[in-house]
Amino acid sequence: MMVKNYVLDTNVLLHDPNSLFAFEDNNVIIPLPVLEELDGFKRKPGQLGANCREVVRDLDRLREKGNLLDGIELEKGGKLRVLVYHKNNFEIPPFLKRELKDNWILLYALRLSKETEKGLETILVTKDINFRLKAEAVGIKSQDYMKDKSEIEQYKGFLDIKRNELKTDITDRFSSGEMIPIDLLNVNAEDVHPNMYISLNDQYFGKVNKESDAVIPLKYNFESKFYSIFALNKEQLFALDAMMDETVSLITLTGPAGTGKTLMALAAGLKLCMQEKKYEKMIVTKPVVPMGQDIGFIPGSAEEKLRPWVQPIFDNLEFLFGKKGINAEEYLRKRNLIEIEVLSYIRGRSIPDQLIIIDESQNLTPHEIKTIITRVGENSKIILTGDPEQIDHPYLDEMSNGLMYAGSRFYGQKIAAHLHLSKGERSELASIGAAIL
Repeated sequence: MMVKNYVLDTNVLLHDPNSLFAFEDNNVIIPLPVLEELDGFKRKPGQLGANCREVVRDLDRLREKGNLLDGIELEKGGKLRVLVYHKNNFEIPPFLKRELKDNWILLYALRLSKETEKGLETILVTKDINFRLKAEAVGIKSQDYMKDKSEIEQYKGFLDIKRNELKTDITDRFSSGEMIPIDLLNVNAEDVHPNMYISLNDQYFGKVNKESDAVIPLKYNFESKFYSIFALNKEQLFALDAMMDETVSLITLTGPAGTGKTLMALAAGLKLCMQEKKYEKMIVTKPVVPMGQDIGFIPGSAEEKLRPWVQPIFDNLEFLFGKKGINAEEYLRKRNLIEIEVLSYIRGRSIPDQLIIIDESQNLTPHEIKTIITRVGENSKIILTGDPEQIDHPYLDEMSNGLMYAGSRFYGQKIAAHLHLSKGERSELASIGAAIL
């Protein structure tokens, strides 16, 4: 395969510091304007600043091996170099503003492509969709950063099986609570994964246990109470069962608005923390978009500044308590059962014996998700909820956000479960609105 020149935009390095090493045996090109842009991020708080400093440290380590201008050999066979043009003899289209660094990066890529030997393709890699369009407009091939794209778009987390699809009628065994060998389900073995749920005729439900190669009956049903609510459909039942499972440490819940993702997570959290005492408390949060930025000049502590972002969480808690005269937030705080955390401050922590709920996690980058998951101590569980179709982050899409990335990377792991909720239960208006608007 022909070696290519991959010119990296600043946002790619800030999105994933390891992108320097993600292009196999190809040439990785860092234009000088990118280094200048990085210089403006190195002192920023939160994840952006941390990512910038990591990139700079990696470049400095590579510099010790040789001259970055000439190129440094990478472990996978590629070469990384910093591209500098000392003479300002660029052919700049009249519609491009010289003062924009993006345009200088574009011009570097354009000049490199013209100077490169024939057959060596130059590709601009950027998370900025509009920048990709501009690149194509001036004749530069461009693409998104592909390494952290997830692969579970169609994975619901459960299989629907109809009785007439089975070679042997096993409904009696399901109803009696027996373990059912997977080979009796008449499904492809590669389609079955640990903690996948099985729905037989929408009447009988079980969960795959790969260690025993069988489907085991669910511990819970539609009459099981989760703090103060009940599952209203099979998707919610599966999600609640996964969250209550002691062997599952990571749950990713996806689905449109009104399907009950946040409510289910909080209901399971209250049951686990208050009733069953499995965890010391809940840590509840959601990303401030973009994560790591200053959350404003609202008076008060960081938690008080975060309050407007997490108000929907407290609305759900009030619904779950459902008793007039009881302030859910005050009740939980007095008993030290809930903590509102600012994600920007989670770096460096170790969090054991706690249930961590991160709402709207589709607005996290894959690198941020990695930072969070690697903070988890013994006997802790993480629940990630979100809608991949409602992304506010400018450089993320449905398949490159942290929620889908985590679900994809943990796909098939016995300590993880992924469920996609599709049936709206908030109200008839909300369900129809989600479908037609």
